[in-house]
Amino acid sequence: MSGRVLITGATSGIGFQLALDYRRAGWQVWGCGRDGERLLALGRHGITPLQFDGRDTNAVSEAAAGLPRVDLVILNAGNCEYMAVDEGFDGALFARVIETNLIATGHALAAFLPLLGAGGRLAIVSSSVSWLPLPRAEAYGASKAALDYLADTLRLDLAGKGIGVTLIRPGFVQTPLTAKNDFPMPCLVTVEEASRAIMAGLAAGRHQIHFPRRFIWLLRLLGALPTGLWLRLGRALVSKGRPS
Repeated sequence: MSGRVLITGATSGIGFQLALDYRRAGWQVWGCGRDGERLLALGRHGITPLQFDGRDTNAVSEAAAGLPRVDLVILNAGNCEYMAVDEGFDGALFARVIETNLIATGHALAAFLPLLGAGGRLAIVSSSVSWLPLPRAEAYGASKAALDYLADTLRLDLAGKGIGVTLIRPGFVQTPLTAKNDFPMPCLVTVEEASRAIMAGLAAGRHQIHFPRRFIWLLRLLGALPTGLWLRLGRALVSKGRPS
């Protein structure tokens, strides 16, 4: 199967690998991002680059102008910053993450959703962090939990138009973003593994895609614990992560 796919956040990590893999599978691919050099690299693989800042609604609209109908839109762009709340709640950090991960997704939906018709599919990349509250993830987790709800309600509202909606919730994936993490990342997978899991799930028309399976089940198990018990475990994790 082949078709037309537009991917945001295609200059790095999962988005970059997805763009390459869909092109190798014979799809016509539009790869979106801010990094001009990385977009040129995509162009050398036969991928059509679209350069814009997803936080700029006018730039996103201009990028969408003149594009043809597509079969698949994958909204993958995002960023992560962790917060040290014991030093004070960082409102500027919170706003940056919400703007990049959530508000920019709204701009992308306004611009690119009209490119999908009956039989098309919208995919939104969230995170497994929304299964469980984790230390320092106030901004990142809140943005991803909002994307979960957004995808779920879009699925209801777009069903009448024949457009499917898939929520993608990866665990830890080996990318430049996760390379900045200063803590152990259990069940870490490669971008190649992530791309294969996502492409297979989208081809099957799944409503949700989450991987790796062992990690997701662990998060769901921990998430089922009483709040008091998880609070004690969370405090232990925070204490362990602090320098002595």
